[in-house]
Amino acid sequence: MSDPTRAPPNSTLAPLIGAMMLLSFAVPAAPAAADDLKFALPVACEIGRDCFIQNFFDHDPGPDRRDYACGRLSYDGHSGTDFRVADLPAMMRGVTVVAAAPGTVKAVRDGMDDINLAEIGREALKGREAGNGVVIDHGEGWETQYSHMRKASIVVRSGQAVNAGTPLGQIGLSGMTEFPHVDFSVRHNGQEIDPFTGTADPIACGETGQTLWREDVLTTLKYQPTGGLVSGFASEPPEMDEARKGAYAEETFGNPPALIFWAEVFGVEAGDEERIGIVAPDGKPLVENKALLKASKASRFAFAGRKRPPDGWQAGAYRGTYTLLRDGKEVARLEDTVEVK
Repeated sequence: MSDPTRAPPNSTLAPLIGAMMLLSFAVPAAPAAADDLKFALPVACEIGRDCFIQNFFDHDPGPDRRDYACGRLSYDGHSGTDFRVADLPAMMRGVTVVAAAPGTVKAVRDGMDDINLAEIGREALKGREAGNGVVIDHGEGWETQYSHMRKASIVVRSGQAVNAGTPLGQIGLSGMTEFPHVDFSVRHNGQEIDPFTGTADPIACGETGQTLWREDVLTTLKYQPTGGLVSGFASEPPEMDEARKGAYAEETFGNPPALIFWAEVFGVEAGDEERIGIVAPDGKPLVENKALLKASKASRFAFAGRKRPPDGWQAGAYRGTYTLLRDGKEVARLEDTVEVK
């Protein structure tokens, strides 16, 4: 999550703006990109396995949200594309952010800690909402910005020429954000542009005729409205922030007071059916929870389990499964096992 506030004009990094600038739809959208400006993937990871798009550009002119495919993977005023990793351990392993097109580095900021917004608070981030990042000038009024990058990871400097694929740094958790990601944003003459559509205006659902992505990249970025992120087991009711830090990564338990399976997914919609189950080593169901979700959310953290039986746990491997159904069809699934001795 980011704040729509630009850095103060007297900042030495004034071009490095808050990555989620609120758009004014009274201003005409910028023209489509020149034929020779097409963007490569700005992250060196496998989309759908190692990294995911959490939020797209918001095309709704009002207080609601709508991504380019008429889905709800966005939030009001969001003017970038968020490429995220599942959790903090994935971030710590390192995911490289790269230049999406040739250009010249215009601005750089580094040195901000990778801290969840919930811990540091908005007040501490005023004027630095975008966190660590890089701005690249591509000429003819075109710029790209890469925000929320990892502290001390940035490897380019202002004035440096870069090519598509030149490493810039790594995905991080700096600035106004609650999950590790890089916010990739595009501007033409100061106007924020959706790279999927080549415009800021509301458009027909899924229309990508003026896309700024290279054809092979657009294929790679096939729209995925819902998916699983990460899951695991805990011996006590888990907390989402701790799970994102990798706190519940045990593969073996001794005699836990409880056995709880947890999961985080993105892109849930009102009316989805959620199922969380745990199967004991003998194949019998230990937990079978079902719930009908009442609200659409960009991400959801859920868990279910049971306390230790009076006669203790059956030794062996327990399998947890999270399934999300939409109109009776499976749209997300996560599984994990844990050994109880």
